[in-house]
Amino acid sequence: MRVIEDVIYELSNGSRLKLSAEVLMQMLKYIQDERKKPEGGGVILGRFIADTNDIVIDLVTEPMRGDKRSRTRFKRGVKNHQAIIDKYWYISNGTINYLGEWHTHPEPVPNPSFIDVRSWKKMLSHDRFDSQCLYYIIIGTVEIGVWEGDRDALKFRQLKELNRVK
Repeated sequence: MRVIEDVIYELSNGSRLKLSAEVLMQMLKYIQDERKKPEGGGVILGRFIADTNDIVIDLVTEPMRGDKRSRTRFKRGVKNHQAIIDKYWYISNGTINYLGEWHTHPEPVPNPSFIDVRSWKKMLSHDRFDSQCLYYIIIGTVEIGVWEGDRDALKFRQLKELNRVK
């Protein structure tokens, strides 16, 4: 049995992004390790830690009714995912925020496609969110990639994994 641990990534400003083991396990359920499995995805929700620039990813939504899924595409439906964003914003008194998106790829080492980058730029330009950056996670069949997208520059930087925490 594979042990899943929290993972810490270094952000461009030198602070940290923590991806909890529970969230990783949720996303890993959708690994495309068989030909028939379609891409899965959802939104990333989490907290900005007070008195630091650190961020913790607490929750992700999973594929649901209204999403369009195929072997090489995932298009998130808006209504159901937005309802979850709104619910957690409300019950957390505004401390749980929309942080970005995640999805799977049927490749060992995931790389954002042209469609991914175009979609990410649109999100950075048009979506309402409470930070300078959004985060994008792609779950490959062997590795996980995490990117930080800057709202002003519309540029993306792959984040470096610092360490795994037990």
